This record gives sequence, structure tokens and C-alpha cells, in this order.
Amino acid sequence: MPEVRANSLEEAQEAVRTYPRLRPKGGGSKPALSTPKDGETLLDLSGLRGILEYAPEEFVFTAYAGTPLKEIEETLRAHGQYLPFHPPLVEQGATLGGTVAAGLSGPMRERFGGLRDFILGVRFVDGEGRVVRGGGKVVKNAAGFPFHRLMVGSLGAFGVMVELSFKVFPSPRATQTLRLTYGSLAEALAAMERLRVLPLDLLALDLIPPATLEIRLGGFPESLGKRLKRLQEILQKEGEVLAEDETHWEGVRNLRFLEEAPIWVKVPSTPAWVPKLENLLLGPRRYLAGGELLYAGMEAKGLASLRQAGIPHLVLKGAEDALFPHPPEAFFRKLKLALDPRSRFPLG
Repeated sequence: MPEVRANSLEEAQEAVRTYPRLRPKGGGSKPALSTPKDGETLLDLSGLRGILEYAPEEFVFTAYAGTPLKEIEETLRAHGQYLPFHPPLVEQGATLGGTVAAGLSGPMRERFGGLRDFILGVRFVDGEGRVVRGGGKVVKNAAGFPFHRLMVGSLGAFGVMVELSFKVFPSPRATQTLRLTYGSLAEALAAMERLRVLPLDLLALDLIPPATLEIRLGGFPESLGKRLKRLQEILQKEGEVLAEDETHWEGVRNLRFLEEAPIWVKVPSTPAWVPKLENLLLGPRRYLAGGELLYAGMEAKGLASLRQAGIPHLVLKGAEDALFPHPPEAFFRKLKLALDPRSRFPLG
């Protein structure tokens, strides 16, 4: 398997101009997206790492795309700040660029939104070796075409990301989690829908099949107990307060519940879709963000069933054909021709 490393912007440009087919790789935490296929050269971006600018007082930073999320979070934590979209696979070595390319958010996206809501700007090398910048490095920036948002979930099809800028938030002073188990999926969904429409400022609202809800709150320590009690009063149901809150949610966002499954899949969802999905899926799974996002583990037969049912999804691990279905030709083709006319970068 041919492989080339890019430790700088100039080396990324050189690689793009030299090799006809390139597949970028950062930390390798999503092998279905970063493993080269026949005719592709692996572009290793793991050396393109480091935080270039960080202004804690402005709540913004810029880093190289190959920077591990773990390094970024350690720097932010020292200033009492965090990435509110709670990126997955940090333990597995996920990088900033790979997370953007796959469009991955974790359970705490429930409170403030997903990755797309926090990316400010991107600098990337297109299929002709040109350097393109979209967005900016500060929050108040609305000039130009929003290429930075275009890169979220693009799977690297439009260019090699080199630098990325993000806004961040202050970390919650304290967190607590309430677990509620219902008698049926329908009861759990009804409770989840009720919580979704109330102004409760939940950090996370997850459904664990068949009928368990996990609700995470954040804020001042002295207020959390009262808020948990209020939640139980609203739902007219007593629950369990988790003792190891931080450890538990680190496991969730790093998808430890999928560890035994050969195939890992991300599925966009809605609460209304959950019953249909539950009729298809048998392996470990968890619905995040009030049912808007599903991470599931499965065998090859389960993946085939998902595709036969026409359910859109992205494979992170365990299968070669990662994206289903491919994006609409009318939208995708024009962008591809403008940014990568030679089709150097595969899609999924």
C-alpha cells in the first residue's frame, strides 16, 4: 500500500499534485473511512498537529487538522473550557480533521448543538493543490461562502483539511445523571418527547433500548439536586442517580458500548424513526440527543438489512462501503467539479 506523509501545508500541496488518488488519514480511529482502497495512496496527516492560536478570553482556537482531540481538550481544560459537541473516539486517537470530515458529535450535543454549530473556519488544499480558506478565526465572521460548514461530514471529498478554527464554551461547574427505566419503548419515547419540549437545559438526553433514559444535567453544584428532583416530579417517576457521572459519559462518547460489535455505524434519526429502527436492529446501540442520532453495532447481516430498508448511515468501522446512500448528484457533482475536478479524493 503506497503511503505519503504530510507534516506541513506545503507537503500536503505537493502530495495532492503528485498522486492521482489520495485518502487522508489522521489518527485512524474510523478505519472504514481511512483505509485506502485499490489505486489510492494513503496521505498520513498525523504529523500535521499542534494548536496554532488559542485565545481563552475570546473562546476560540485554531489548530492543525491532524491534532488529536485529546491534546486540544487537555489545553481547553486547563482554562475551564470544552468542546460542547462532545466529540467521540477521543480515547481511540481521533483528530480534529477526521472528526470534521466524518461529522461526528457526541451525547452532549443535546444542549448546544453539534459540530457544525461550533466550527468557525477551515483552511484546506483542493484537488488542484490550491489553498482555500472558508470562514474565519473569530465568532463574528460572516464573509464569503461557508466552506467550513461544507467540510462537516464531507468525508474529505472536497480537499485535504490543514487548519481548523472553533469556538468553545466554559465547562459545566458540576454534572449529574439521572437514569430512568420504563416498562416499554413507547413509554420511554413519550417521556423523552416531553423532556425535549421543556426548557430544562439538559446536557444529554439518551435512549438506551429497550426502554431506559439517561438524562445529564450541568451547572452549579448546589442547584443540581433540586433540578434532578424536579425532573422526577415532572415525569412522575423515580430514577437512579449515577455515582460515576464523568466516567460513565466518557465511555458513552468513546462508544465503548460498541466494543464487541464488528461493524460500527452512525445513523441520523428522529424520535419518530426509533420504532422502525428498533425493528431492524439487534446489536448494541444508543440514541443520543433526544433520539436525533444513533450509534449502533452490528453484524454484516444487520448492515444489509439497514441498507435494504433505505436507512441513511455512515460506517465507521468494519465495512468498506462507508456511506449510504451517496449524496444527490445534482448537489454533489457541481461542488466536486469546482474543488476536485480530477477526483483525487474519494467519497467514503
